[in-house]
Amino acid sequence: SEAGALALKEQIIRTGGSATAVYADVTRKADIDRMLDSVDAGAGTVDILVNNAGVYPVSAFLDISEDEYELMMDANVRSVMLCTQAFARRLTGQGGAVVNIASVAASGVLDLHSHYCAAKSAVLMFTRAAARELGGHNIRVNAVSPGLIWRDGLDEGWPEGVTRYQQAAALNSIGQAEDIANACLFLVSAASKWITGIDLVVDGGVLTDKVF
Repeated sequence: SEAGALALKEQIIRTGGSATAVYADVTRKADIDRMLDSVDAGAGTVDILVNNAGVYPVSAFLDISEDEYELMMDANVRSVMLCTQAFARRLTGQGGAVVNIASVAASGVLDLHSHYCAAKSAVLMFTRAAARELGGHNIRVNAVSPGLIWRDGLDEGWPEGVTRYQQAAALNSIGQAEDIANACLFLVSAASKWITGIDLVVDGGVLTDKVF
């Protein structure tokens, strides 16, 4: 939401950083170009991109409508392609890093999430293909696949899911937003300068559980 974006911007500024909040529909090329123009004007050429937009509806396979499927693919896959393409075209050889937020749902089947699992699997293959093609432009492309991440009210709204996840995870815990941020920071930093085309799973070890 606009209110949420502006609140985050102010929080970053209060803690000594700088930030710009720009509204854009990341499934529309014209909006993406306008967004990047705005950021470029204020901060110089962007050399890090994190594709984090997405939707997460829950539907039984036989109940998924065309509209719901198109929304899922637009928000979770089309946005990644269009933003990465626009970003890469602006760099003209100076180099940069892209991180695509995928999901453990790309690696394991979840009930009522067939379209989500398919979309996030597409993000992983896009990551590998883009890394291959953009490597010659000194642009690295990687993915981060989060597991269940804590949000306020999660344990009240989905207590059985939280319990089941904690039991399945090797570290017996739910992830925090900072865990995903730290993974992204690593993948865009010089510490990962020879890493591209990978999927970094950040899930507390839940994919080690054959039942999940």
